[in-house]
Amino acid sequence: MTPRPRSLLLCLLLVGLTPVPAQARPLRVMALDQCADQYVLSLAPDAELALSPRADDPDAWLRREAAGHRRLRPTLEAAVGFRPDVVVRYWGGEPRLLAALEQRGTKVVTIEDATDFDGVRANIRAAAQGLGQAERGARLERTMQAKLDRAAPPAGSPTPGALYLTSGGYTSGPGTLMDAMMRAAGFRNLTTAPGFGAVSVEQIALQPPIRFVLGFFDQLRADWRGAGRHPVVRRAAKGRTAAKLPAAVLTCPAWFAADGVEMMKARP
Repeated sequence: MTPRPRSLLLCLLLVGLTPVPAQARPLRVMALDQCADQYVLSLAPDAELALSPRADDPDAWLRREAAGHRRLRPTLEAAVGFRPDVVVRYWGGEPRLLAALEQRGTKVVTIEDATDFDGVRANIRAAAQGLGQAERGARLERTMQAKLDRAAPPAGSPTPGALYLTSGGYTSGPGTLMDAMMRAAGFRNLTTAPGFGAVSVEQIALQPPIRFVLGFFDQLRADWRGAGRHPVVRRAAKGRTAAKLPAAVLTCPAWFAADGVEMMKARP
């Protein structure tokens, strides 16, 4: 007579159905937009990830790291099918989706707008805590600070003025992360009005700044008729461009803003 198993666990072992404790399976993490993609790829690369459809677009900082990961639209249907433990978002996900996820016990981590590098640090810490990756978050902060330190101008050095200009003809004044980036690189921001605003071609023609910091000009299909691409602006910026910042540095309040600071580091 065949001996009977002594326990349910032994029975499961015999048929290869040993239950896997919840804490043993990989964390399921869903990113609802391109900025969230950057945070989850950097902080939780070994988790089971569901990235946004734009994870490998040209303006994604970690677009190469996104290869091989699944992509999901930020919908309730997709989220229910994936069953995430944690959802990370910057602007993605409408309120009803977020409320439904929280009702199902999903942790929702929101990346906030940042107007300075302290705000970026707060974002890193919030995302790292939500993903259970405090040490990785601390490493990101240290890496960011090292780049800021390398780009910082020597004490007492001059602070040349510069105008930040996007391909669409917009600029950033005080109270924006770009303003903080320019100051960290040793520039004085020539835009004094707070927030974001348009720059006219006529203004640049009449009073061309000594230096330009250009942004989003690598996006050839975007704003191709914007004021920033006007021939008058091109002529004014020729030989006066301190840096051309790629869109990937500018689309998310994250640690790689320090890479943008290094790119525009003011030089005598």
